Amino acid sequence: MTSSPKPTRVLQFTDTLADINGVCRFIQNAAQRAHDTDRDLQVFTSTRLQMPAVDNVRNFKPIFAMKMPGYETLDIALPPLIQMLQAAEAYRPTVIHISTPGPIGTVGVIAAKLMRLPVVGVYHTDFPAYIDDIFDNRIASFVCRKTMSLFYKQFAAVFSRSTEYAHRLESIGIDANKLVRLKPGYDNTKFDHTLRDQSIWQRNNIRQDSIKVIYCGRVSTDKNLAMLTEIWPTISRIAQEKNKPADLIIIGDGPYRKKMQSTLEHHNAHFLGFRNGIELATLYASSDLFIFPSTTDTLGQVVMESQASGLPVIITNKGGPKEVTIDQTTGIILDPSDTKAWIDTALDLIFEDNKRTSMGIAAVEAMKSHTFAESFDHYWQIHQQI
Repeated sequence: MTSSPKPTRVLQFTDTLADINGVCRFIQNAAQRAHDTDRDLQVFTSTRLQMPAVDNVRNFKPIFAMKMPGYETLDIALPPLIQMLQAAEAYRPTVIHISTPGPIGTVGVIAAKLMRLPVVGVYHTDFPAYIDDIFDNRIASFVCRKTMSLFYKQFAAVFSRSTEYAHRLESIGIDANKLVRLKPGYDNTKFDHTLRDQSIWQRNNIRQDSIKVIYCGRVSTDKNLAMLTEIWPTISRIAQEKNKPADLIIIGDGPYRKKMQSTLEHHNAHFLGFRNGIELATLYASSDLFIFPSTTDTLGQVVMESQASGLPVIITNKGGPKEVTIDQTTGIILDPSDTKAWIDTALDLIFEDNKRTSMGIAAVEAMKSHTFAESFDHYWQIHQQI
């Protein structure tokens, strides 16, 4: 007589959950979706930051926490190892999921080894690229790549947010048979083009009678924002000269904000800091164009959210965002080194109202096949198989 398989119980470890970024939103959405659909998922983290109120998320008070070197808007924490391991054993998971390769992720790996459980992980963040950009140090870059390779080689399966990053994981020695391209998805219950409300600009002290070009994400050089800072004064000047004024709206924060804000002080750029929830969704829907020059995003959650909000997007041909954008239909995909093309494309979409509108309509339609519910179903099926 054969016994029935154990029900799937996933214990997820993450170093980031209370920050404002796409990774956190994905993990928070996964926790909420699991809760709403009666899947047995528990998320462990350790942070001194304020946590989202979700029943299946548990925060362990860190032994020590500090600002991340070179990235003061993020925290790095030393978690209480024994307490977390005891809680993991009490939960009795069937699969351990590691979201981040940091101290809390390492606790998850230790827990899996002690309980002899399979490990599944997701490659959310291109840390080697960030190390390259922030520290510009060959030794640090080499150490980071070797660390990533050793860390992810232990996993039974590794989710990649895009096909391009699956290839990058192979390049650092991860077995291709272990790689799973996770179906992309955004929270379609929150981001919607019908939320457009022009009065939101008055509430943020921004003129209403202009084209709003929006960026959302970390304000850091690893997002290639130096290029956007370089080209925006020209875009703003030409738009003004042709009586089609445009404002650049920056949502987010990070180590590059101070310099970017100073450089663009007299060029119709507005820095709103962190925004979330219905306010973020309304800011998206009330804008006209989304610009995202990053070359290091494994997916680009914001690119899906902005398209669902009815915005055409301008993105690079490097990284994951191009895999959720239809070139010349829902957005324009450009070489990040061709600054003239970025200026010309932005101006074209600023001037051509009908083109923006038709691309925005196409973007909303395209995003209907990228719901988070479908993405989470795929995520859960892989854990069940493992």
